[in-house]
Amino acid sequence: MILYTVTGKAGDEYFLDISKSGDISGKNMYVNMTNRCPCSCVFCLRQTKKMMEDNSLWLKDGEPSVEEVLKLCSEYDLNIINELVFCGFGEPMERFDDVCRIIDALREDYPCLKVRINTSGLANLIYGKDITPQLEGRADTISVSLNAPDAEEYYQLTRSSFGIKSYDAIKEFAFLAKRYVPNVVMTVVDGVMSEEKIEKCREICDELGVSLRVRPFEIPQK
Repeated sequence: MILYTVTGKAGDEYFLDISKSGDISGKNMYVNMTNRCPCSCVFCLRQTKKMMEDNSLWLKDGEPSVEEVLKLCSEYDLNIINELVFCGFGEPMERFDDVCRIIDALREDYPCLKVRINTSGLANLIYGKDITPQLEGRADTISVSLNAPDAEEYYQLTRSSFGIKSYDAIKEFAFLAKRYVPNVVMTVVDGVMSEEKIEKCREICDELGVSLRVRPFEIPQK
C-alpha cells in the first residue's frame, strides 16, 4: 500500500488504502515510501514478523518510484484533503531527495497543499550533513519521534543503528528544522512511559522551542 489513510480504529483496515476510503474530503493522505529505517524500535509493529507479512503497509514489491507516487496522487483532488503525510513502516527521510521531488511536483498544481513528514529525526546522521535547509518551502510540519527522556533509554527503545549519539542528533535536528519549518513537533507515546517521563520530555521540547505531542498507543490487530 503506497497511499493510505488511517481509520482511527483497530482492526483489519486500520490502515486503509486511499482508493477504498470513499470521500477523501478533510482526510489525511499518507505516502508510504520505503521499508528502510535506521531504527529497530522495540514497540514498532514491523518487529513482529506476522505484521510484516500481513500488514499492508509493508512494501512487498519494493519502493515505489517518484513517478508511481505522482501517478497515484494524480487520481485525487488534493485540494480537498487535510494534509499530505510522508509516513509508513519505514523512515521517509531514507528517500529524502525523492520526497522533495514529489512535494515540488505536487506544489505546482497544489500551492496550498499542507505537507507533514513523520520522521525519526536521524536524517542528518543518515546523510552526514545538515539537510534541514532543504525543508524550507516544502514541509509545513515536521514530526520527530522523541520516544524517551534521555539518551540511554532512547537507545534501548529504538536500537538506532547510529548508537547512543542518536538522541542528541534528533534534538539537534528538531532545533535546526524550526528555522525552516513553521511547525516542528516531537512526539512520545502514551502508555509507553510514565507521566513523570512525559513531563521531562515536555521540558526538553520547551528548551528546544518545539511542541510536544503525546500520541495514543494503538495496535491494529487481526
